[in-house]
Amino acid sequence: MPEPGEQAALKSRVDRELERFVQAEAEALLALDDELAPLVDVLTAVTARGKRLRSAFCYWGWRAAGRPDSDAMVRAAASMELVHAAAVVHDDIIDDSDLRHGLPTAHVALRGAFSGGSRPKSRARSMAMLAGDLLMAWAGQMFAGCGLPAAYLGQARGLWAVLARELIAGEALEILHPEGEPDVRRSLKVIRYKTAKYTVEHPLHIGAGLAGADPVLREVFTDYGLPLGEAFQLRDDLIGLFGEPATTGKSNTDDISAARPTTLLALTQQAATPTERRELTALLGRRTLTAPQLGRVRAVVESTGARERVEHMITERVGLAVGALGGAGIPDLAHRSLTHLATAATSRPD
Repeated sequence: MPEPGEQAALKSRVDRELERFVQAEAEALLALDDELAPLVDVLTAVTARGKRLRSAFCYWGWRAAGRPDSDAMVRAAASMELVHAAAVVHDDIIDDSDLRHGLPTAHVALRGAFSGGSRPKSRARSMAMLAGDLLMAWAGQMFAGCGLPAAYLGQARGLWAVLARELIAGEALEILHPEGEPDVRRSLKVIRYKTAKYTVEHPLHIGAGLAGADPVLREVFTDYGLPLGEAFQLRDDLIGLFGEPATTGKSNTDDISAARPTTLLALTQQAATPTERRELTALLGRRTLTAPQLGRVRAVVESTGARERVEHMITERVGLAVGALGGAGIPDLAHRSLTHLATAATSRPD
């Protein structure tokens, strides 16, 4: 099957476009003042890595509408990764996460810039917040300057507004979620707006919008994108608890320490015995967890059947997503690539 090769080639092109853009913007910042070097270092670091899934969905949204390959479209798709980088920086600040991809998160990495002064943690968090804001601005700048005709860009302008609105709404809903409340419906709503839509559905819609696609295709992309985006985050929740930092590059206690309203934890609390629920309540929100405490949380998740139920939810949603592509009249290469992406996005190693 050519799809993995196609995706690898697309990822390399996206990487190159991002590197060019970020390097030019970094030089412009340093031209203002050399003291901005720590900010530039963080911006460079957070944009230099990633699976580039969001850019892939945007690109194949364009190709699914029957449009040919285009370097300008690759640049437009690459801007999705700057949206993701902005979301990651802000999310890590909100959750006070220390690691991402095995490296210090932005607000942690920036502490070194303030080691000789007062309030290094607070000032580093403030700088990281500004970095996230700038990344979102860069995303719009890269998109607008991608080289596609203005008429094409105009067709997607409203879709960008929806992406930004719903991404922020998802983050806000997670913050507003009462700590420890085992509400699966609400947890799934947070997933939908915080992750599912901007990871899969919105990039597809934007790619199709740029192509001037028929509204029917956007409906297909919603039927594909929403369940797949939810499956993506459900897999991430499993990895977040059962994965090992050496493999995943992030702490396996973050969801517990931040008392995140994940569907996995909501299902666990709903099915737990009163004793198990009291144990979980005592551990949720703890800044640090010992290995035995983490092991106990994992054991309760397993014993309640929550892990198995989430695996079933992932399988079910991937099936719905792939099934939505059938009969949509999507060109063969785009159909195969989107089918491959559905598996690649939800079968990540622990």
